Amino acid sequence: MKAGKWCYVLPVMGVVFGLWYVQAAFVDVVYSDYIRLVNSYLPDVWNPDKFFVGDILTRIPLNYGARIINTSFFDYRVRFDQILGILFLGISAAEITVYCIKKEIRGYWICVLMVLMFSLNKWEMMINGSGWIHFLAFAGFYWHYLILDRVWEGRERKGDHVLLLVLPWAVTLGTAGPYCGSYTAVLLLACGLRIILVRREEGRWERRYFIYGISALIPLFLYMWSSSLAEPEKLGVAQVPLLTQLFDTPGFFVRFLIKSFSSMAVGVESAQAAFAGNGPYLVLGILVMAGYAFALWLQWRHRLYKKTVFPLMLICAGGINHLLVMLSRWVFLREDYGMSSRYALQFQAGLLGVVLTFALAGGMIRGIFVKALMTVMVTAVLAGNLYTTAEEMRKAPLRKELCQRRAEIALDFENRTDEELRASFEYHMSRPEGGQEVRAALEILKKQQWNIFRQ
Repeated sequence: MKAGKWCYVLPVMGVVFGLWYVQAAFVDVVYSDYIRLVNSYLPDVWNPDKFFVGDILTRIPLNYGARIINTSFFDYRVRFDQILGILFLGISAAEITVYCIKKEIRGYWICVLMVLMFSLNKWEMMINGSGWIHFLAFAGFYWHYLILDRVWEGRERKGDHVLLLVLPWAVTLGTAGPYCGSYTAVLLLACGLRIILVRREEGRWERRYFIYGISALIPLFLYMWSSSLAEPEKLGVAQVPLLTQLFDTPGFFVRFLIKSFSSMAVGVESAQAAFAGNGPYLVLGILVMAGYAFALWLQWRHRLYKKTVFPLMLICAGGINHLLVMLSRWVFLREDYGMSSRYALQFQAGLLGVVLTFALAGGMIRGIFVKALMTVMVTAVLAGNLYTTAEEMRKAPLRKELCQRRAEIALDFENRTDEELRASFEYHMSRPEGGQEVRAALEILKKQQWNIFRQ
């Protein structure tokens, strides 16, 4: 069945599903990252001193405007941020759908992509509304990649050249935050590939793509400069440098990376409930990594990147994110840390690129074995994500009960111990002052009658 306008219903259905999930799994009360945000920016959200700081470019400026709207009109509700996040996830899904329809990709492939896009392996990102800006960032990434893909194919529209120059500045400094590294790396790889292809086939230098690369690099350097002005934050428990740890425990890094890939097949909590030992994680992780390798082979074998570079950019984005998460989170010395739900949004880009490559190359594949291998890979990942989603739907009432208990504790926080507050609000569990910071945040909200204290 070919894709048609009916496919535009799928992202809408995904958004409705996401909104249902946060309603079923959450009671509107701040916790986790919100404690830091309340203490850092509330109640005086209009205070310029909290905006014009040395590392302003790392603070994602759009967050300031969202907080002003949230406190002014919605009494600082987590639900406001959750809805924003899911709507922007829907925009990403719509962008993928538009691409598929233009490429005449069959409808069942779009259904697979939408299952992956709205899989509840991202439940933590969906519930913790403070990360709504990251959903917007990925919508911006995909939009930029699609414009570059259009120019790449020779279908340039009026204004595309300007957008390709301006978007890195707006996306990197306005929304991307810590994700700007992988975003910029993907753009540089694409520009480099285009320059090589044009030089090899036409014997000339494609100067336009040099300019695109420079336009992507400058805002990244500005972000890094701004980040250097921030107060360093101690992360993790490792007391040795990366290389020392790598030589001492090379197997740890291998398992960390493979397990992070396995999380794209089955969410970590669902996997922990179903599996015992490392074996299943490693098998699934290697299967997903094989899917990456197979997709890259198809890209090379059929020269798909010459016709459309968007899927290859997504594959590179996913792979780079897996590496960056390992390099930045190994310090926690937990080999399953990269399986956390909070990283699913970063990792899924690669999986979307793999599936799009399969969809584009499917009609060119003749060998039965190759087709069977592709079918096994897609079926395993699809089944795992459906299983994860079903498990998270089953857990939704339990998560809501946890939120209800948290709300009860919040309303009675003056009579609770710091240890109880720290544990209930999942904030700085290893730091004694975590409970005091939770108490301070709740005092601000109570005084302003915001969030759980609103009338």
